[in-house]
Amino acid sequence: MREIGSGNVLLSIENHRADVVLNRPERRNAMNQPLLRDLRTALETVDANDDVRAMSLLGEGDVFCAGMDLEMMKRRGEEEEFELETELDDITHFIDDMRIPSVASIKGAAIAGAFELILPVDFRIISEDAKYGVVEVELGLFPSGGATQRLPRLIGLSKAKELVLTGDYIDPTEAKRCGLVHEVVSDRADTDERAREWADSLTENAPLGMEYGRQMLNSALETPLDQGLELERELGRKLTDTDDYTEDFTARLEGRDPEFQGS
Repeated sequence: MREIGSGNVLLSIENHRADVVLNRPERRNAMNQPLLRDLRTALETVDANDDVRAMSLLGEGDVFCAGMDLEMMKRRGEEEEFELETELDDITHFIDDMRIPSVASIKGAAIAGAFELILPVDFRIISEDAKYGVVEVELGLFPSGGATQRLPRLIGLSKAKELVLTGDYIDPTEAKRCGLVHEVVSDRADTDERAREWADSLTENAPLGMEYGRQMLNSALETPLDQGLELERELGRKLTDTDDYTEDFTARLEGRDPEFQGS
């Protein structure tokens, strides 16, 4: 692991998987502006590395992230110019646009801003004891970091209203049932490892196929059907000219696993 920026985020890259780790365990990895800036730097580093094919997003210690730092939130009401919303928005948009798939480990807690941080992540693994929800309406706020827009697209408008307007935590089992998370882990200590295992499995797939598939899926709800289908066909034709396409069918005929290069 190496420190990024001021050390609020750690990064390691191994076997085509990048681990990005929030690193303020003494504050339950609560997000302040230095952490958000380090996180953006880490994500940019990962996305620029052609050797990386999948990413896990983790938290140091036994909690993923308790949301925004309370001292920072207090200043939010005192300063005329406060860049919190812009910085979080920039990060979530960046995750949306990354070329690689991502997996988040929700151990212990992911509330308020942390809940919104991982909405654009492709897969979410949660511990069965995790506090998970958008609680801003109980704090005199509302979730303005993307939840009112991304959450209905993930789980439907009715369920999104329930979470946003009540401010209640969602039970991890219910979160899986409605498609908000993808796996519930019984032991909090195993949650990070399961997220890494998910990311490792993704690295075995053809990088360009995942990149194009992610691009099309993320734009599906905003793109007219005919336009989306045409772009899908165009990208599909483009992939047939790649070395990975040839490698896959060669490997199958030879009875071995393909060795994709992302080209």
